[in-house]
Amino acid sequence: MKLTHENVSDAMLAARGRHREQLGLLLGRLDLLEGRAKVMMKMHFENGASFRQIARLLGVSETSVARRIHRLCGRLIDGQYIVCLRNRDRLTKHQMMVAKHYFLEGLSQSKIAEKKRWSLYRVGRTLKEIQSVIVESEQLSRRA
Repeated sequence: MKLTHENVSDAMLAARGRHREQLGLLLGRLDLLEGRAKVMMKMHFENGASFRQIARLLGVSETSVARRIHRLCGRLIDGQYIVCLRNRDRLTKHQMMVAKHYFLEGLSQSKIAEKKRWSLYRVGRTLKEIQSVIVESEQLSRRA
């Protein structure tokens, strides 16, 4: 039996609206990704490929694809990297690179240190500086 619009609760309609809004955010932010992550997300959201189809193409398990897509969605919706982009005039080129690796790609501090050939301490200190810019920006936006 199909539900008609009158039978759908207000809460369900609100949830659908939030879902559409998040999907719009995701689609708008897909171009921030690079490489395999971008291909995987575009295949799923723009081409409608299933986790199984993507898994076959990438040679990984279906569960792995689902987990990666779920995590990427969370990072794209979270928006911490977007705040960094909006405040890029307050961040150095290296800080922006660390922000992208950490907030968008989900790399750990040790992986970033290895990739950039920095000490773990330097990566941690850089992330603290980035976090302070994010907090200041969020405080300013709340006041406005």
